[in-house]
Amino acid sequence: MARIVCDLPPRFGFATEVQVYINHVNQGGHLDNALLLTLVSEARVRFFRALGHSEANVGGLPIVVGDMQAQYRSEAYHGETLRVEMMPMDLSRCAFDLVWRITEVAQGREVARGKSGIVFVNGATRRAATMPEAVRAQLQAL
Repeated sequence: MARIVCDLPPRFGFATEVQVYINHVNQGGHLDNALLLTLVSEARVRFFRALGHSEANVGGLPIVVGDMQAQYRSEAYHGETLRVEMMPMDLSRCAFDLVWRITEVAQGREVARGKSGIVFVNGATRRAATMPEAVRAQLQAL
């Protein structure tokens, strides 16, 4: 079986920490794979907030997640603090990849890595829209 491989950038322009709560843990006693993406979503909201935007209004346009890729590296457990680092890459006319890495803070163990495809949309038509130049400049500055 071919495995997903996600290459990481040499550095990340944003980082935040999230806690693994009991409702993130599955019957196996570790972070549920689907709920890991919930933590990535929380970090993504914080990423845009740090740039002065909400996901509903990024330079005047809403964004949607067009695709998602995840590569799990180790388990995470209830009570652990995870550091989520993010970096925008591969900017195109109307989209970019938000590459992320999650590590457990106390031991530095990598938990997961991946990317989220972020697409700018026209709020009325819900079709892809050109990324605002001011936002492009912010992303490139990271």
